Formats: sequence, C-alpha cells, structure tokens
Amino acid sequence: MKNIFTWVALCLAFLASAQSKMDFEKYDPLSTLVVPGKKLTHAKFPFIDVHNHQWNMASQSIPELLKEMDQLNMKIMVNLSGKSGQDLMNGVKHVKETTPNRVLQFANISFTGFGETKWTENTVQQLEKDVKAGANGLKIFKTLGLDSKDKNGKLVAVDDPRLDAVWEKCGDLHIPVLIHTADPKPFWDVADDKNERWLEIISHPGRGYYGLSMPSFETLIQQQHNIIRKHPGTLFIVAHFGWYANDLGKLGSLLDSFPNMNIEFGAIIAELGRQPRMAKKFFEKYQDRILFGKDSWVPSEYATYFRVLETEDEYFPYHKKYHAFWAMYGMGLSDEVLKKVYYKNALRIIPNIDKTLFPN
Repeated sequence: MKNIFTWVALCLAFLASAQSKMDFEKYDPLSTLVVPGKKLTHAKFPFIDVHNHQWNMASQSIPELLKEMDQLNMKIMVNLSGKSGQDLMNGVKHVKETTPNRVLQFANISFTGFGETKWTENTVQQLEKDVKAGANGLKIFKTLGLDSKDKNGKLVAVDDPRLDAVWEKCGDLHIPVLIHTADPKPFWDVADDKNERWLEIISHPGRGYYGLSMPSFETLIQQQHNIIRKHPGTLFIVAHFGWYANDLGKLGSLLDSFPNMNIEFGAIIAELGRQPRMAKKFFEKYQDRILFGKDSWVPSEYATYFRVLETEDEYFPYHKKYHAFWAMYGMGLSDEVLKKVYYKNALRIIPNIDKTLFPN
C-alpha cells in the first residue's frame, strides 16, 4: 500500500511539473534588479515624428489626435500615408479645418500600370499636383522591390531607371523622399534557434521570407543605395536606420559616402537600447543626419524612445517582446543632440514646417 501512495505522489508531482512548463513567449519574469530610473511619459523637448501612419486622415478625429500628441510633447506628426490625388487633398483639407500646422502629409505613388508609355510622365505630373495640394514629401513603401509589378508582371526593382524622373522631380521640388526598403536581414534566414528574430517570425508568419522567391536582403539594400548615389540632388530619409542599427559601423560608412542620405529610427530603438555607449557615439558623430521616427501610432510606446534617448537608466523593458527579448539601456544624449534629433534636423530637411512651434 505504501508503494501505491508513493507512485501516486510521484504521478501528481509529474503532472504539476508538466503544468508548470510554459512556452518562451509566455515567460515574462519581473526583474529583481534595483537601479535608479523611471519611465518617461513625454519628451524633454518638443519633437517632430517623421514616421507615422494615419491610414484614413480624412476621417481622423483631429482634436483627439492632438490631445494625444500634446501629452507626448509631439508638436508635429508627419503622416506618411497621405496617398495621392483627391485622397491626399481630402486629408489635407480635413486637417487644415482643425489644425493647419500640426499634421503634415507625405504623398504616395501608385505602381499600377508601371511600364506603360506614359506611366513615368503621369506619375511625375501627379507628384507635382500633390505637392501643390500640400504634400511635404514622398513616402516609398517597402512594396517597391518586394511586391510591386510592372505591366508584364515583372517585379519592379528599387533602382529601376523608369523611376529616375520621380527621384529627380523630388529634388527639383525640394521635398525629401522617405524610403523603406526591405526588412530586417534575419527575416530572410531560416527561423531556427539561431535566428534572433525567431519569435517575431513565428508569431507573425508573413514576415518570414526564407525559401521564398524574392530578391535577397543584400540585393534590395544595394538597389536603395544605387538611387541615393545616382541622385545626389535629392534628399533621402532612409527608414528604420536602413536596417543597419545592428551594425552602426556599416551605417556610418554609408552616411559618409552619401551626403544626401539621412536616417530615422522608427521601430529599431531596441537595437540602440542594447548598445548605449556605441549608439551614443554614433548619435554624437552623425547628429545632423538623424531624425525622430516611431512608425506605428501607439502613444504608450513612445516612453521607450524617450527613455533610451534621454536617460542613462539601466536594464529597463522594451514594449514588445517579439521585437526584443532583451533589456534597454539609456544613451543619455546631450541637450544639443536631442534638439537636433527631436526637431532641428526635420526643420531643415522637410519644407513648410511652422518653426514658431519650436524654441531656437
């Protein structure tokens, strides 16, 4: 009888142990580390977010949007999803009825019919009309190079020469091109135990490109660099640090090579927050070339950006585990560098911004 009770106890212990197991995605322990620091709810200086998306600006509640912006100390939001033609004009009109100077629009171009006789001519003409209607720049989505097809069903390369007139026209109009090309390099790698983006790929299956018939990461990035080199009279803002936030030495060499290249750090603050000393040196060296960008509009997530940029806090959590399972550290940037990153660089690069909203 004693042996039976022992066996039952062992079985119950085994079951309890099995139930206590959890997937990595669910493991989220509270740190016992006690160090100074606190979450920041608003930026030290007023800032311009050059990478935001409001997909239906014409129906957006502007008063509610402004209230959320003010809580963050965001003076200007750049909506990169301004669309084109009547859609863009509707968005511009809707914003101006409530706030003429707090939300800016970047135009987008359509690749429908790409390769047809007058596609380039019509697109350039439409871009001119969009700028006249109030667009402050051009946003190019990552679909160029990855998904956009010409009239014959062939993938359109980022550096397709039929786009040269578009880049040149942006230079002539003195508007920047904010361009997103490719995605993080690990998205092209097998999603195994050595892939740093494993959790993101398995939780968002559409982000894994391994084994798919598409250009490589290196090919796409090279195509982007080709157009920056070929069009020195056009200012480019490369989204997401050009996916080289994990290799700042490489990114620095690109900035040295391309005087017309600028960068913004939307969705890659986690890369900076795990290398605060090197990142701080990078920001100090390239302080005139870096702009503030966030990407998705989730106001609570800006706290991570402010804390990484402004403080010297140690080992604090990132806001999305599938983006970064590691802790953050603050760079503690100087006020001089912060002001440039928060607003001064954007004031210089993006036209028609109301400078009275910002200190000298």
